[in-house]
Amino acid sequence: MAGREDGNRQQETPAGAGPAWAEELLEHLRPAGRDVRRVVAWLSGAVRGSVALQDAAGNLIAGNRLSLDEDLVTDIIAGRIASAAWESRERHLRLVRVEHPSHACVLAVSRETPFDRRASDVVTHTAQVIELLLTARESTAAGHRLRRATSDLRLAILQLLMVEDTVAARRVAAGLWPGLLDAETACVYVVESGPAVRDRIAEECLDSTGEEALVVRCPAMDGHVIVVSPRDATREALRSLVARYPDLFLGGSVRQSLARTATAYGQAVSALAVAHFRSDKTAVYAERTHPERLMDPMALRGWTSRVLRPLDTLPHHTRAELLATNRLGLEFTAVNAAKVLGVSRNTVRARMERVEGLLGTDFADLTVRAVVHLALNTQIGLPDAHLAGDTGNPGLRLSDLLSGPAVRTWAQDLLGRLDADARNPRRTLRTWIAAGGNAERAAQTLGVHAQTVREHVRSAEPVLERQLLAAGTDLYEVVLAHLAVGDLDLPAFHRHD
Repeated sequence: MAGREDGNRQQETPAGAGPAWAEELLEHLRPAGRDVRRVVAWLSGAVRGSVALQDAAGNLIAGNRLSLDEDLVTDIIAGRIASAAWESRERHLRLVRVEHPSHACVLAVSRETPFDRRASDVVTHTAQVIELLLTARESTAAGHRLRRATSDLRLAILQLLMVEDTVAARRVAAGLWPGLLDAETACVYVVESGPAVRDRIAEECLDSTGEEALVVRCPAMDGHVIVVSPRDATREALRSLVARYPDLFLGGSVRQSLARTATAYGQAVSALAVAHFRSDKTAVYAERTHPERLMDPMALRGWTSRVLRPLDTLPHHTRAELLATNRLGLEFTAVNAAKVLGVSRNTVRARMERVEGLLGTDFADLTVRAVVHLALNTQIGLPDAHLAGDTGNPGLRLSDLLSGPAVRTWAQDLLGRLDADARNPRRTLRTWIAAGGNAERAAQTLGVHAQTVREHVRSAEPVLERQLLAAGTDLYEVVLAHLAVGDLDLPAFHRHD
């Protein structure tokens, strides 16, 4: 039994005398060369032998497997001996214990010639280098696991906010970020970068906000970082971050209650589209006139109550789950809504189909989507007890809400912006909506190419100051405007309205 030894290889040339091999070995501690397998390979060449690095279970970590005495290996792993030497006519073997943060390993070196002083020193020092590399790798892995766990926790909090479970979100956040969600309201921001640099930008968002904001790597969009913060200082901190990089963009919501985080997120995404056309690359959602604000509040609540009444028979948690999922599913694609909620796309689709069945309608119709979206976003601001008992005027219908003079004036002014275009994009837009947003079907109706339809719809976006090609609030407002002026038929709900 002897003191520690170690072996690995690098090049075919044996390591030189004195400091030459030591210099080569130390090169493996440089950041670019920290690879245990390369060190083991270097040792093999340095001592002209075969080298194996294995763990306590006998798993080969690096090198080539050697036939070793299991009892001897067990004694070294257990720490009863630090190293061992064995020789026969055919080979000479050295085994050295290599410390590891979670478990010890054995470095075995076998060669045909006896180990001289230089070879023994090379093995011993290489074992020490491998210890350092294994420790560094374990620390790096532990740090990565901690960062990943923290990131997953932030995402879980965001998902709870998205489904309006603010109580659970606060409870989860309180353990690691006390006070983060104590406020009743917050703004949501979306920072857009290239997917390759998203992780670094997320870290800079954390630094910029002093960990006083919920920073989440968006599960749906690879280049997006979502920031939820109740603090006004967050906006300027993120603006400063965006100003330092040429390819960053920032969209922000207006202040919303925590229960309306999903609505605020939709606003931030909408503002992000505008930010691409701004010189400072930032935009905040414009608090423009929304059609529901032009309707009689009591009438709107009563109508909402009746539209969503088929859901009132469900258990409270089921009803809340369906409402939250459908609100996101109408705002975004089913795939992206699923990623944000942390469920499968089939789950999102199943929940939306269930609501379709309960309401007796079809979400493939854009007018239906717009009307249900209006009801869902009216419902979120109402206490459940108030909503369930608020029947309002039982004879009031959607047509009554949309026929009010304020709503009609708003709709005529909005769509009238398109009348100056000789290409008649207003007709194209109306036909495209009636075709469920399908350019090919709209093109067949109009007798034009599908690309022409897309170009007309796209050209209408800056005129109307709304995104149309992506489903969401902007598109649904334009659909409601068409319904208000009578350019589209009111959708059918088989059970009511």
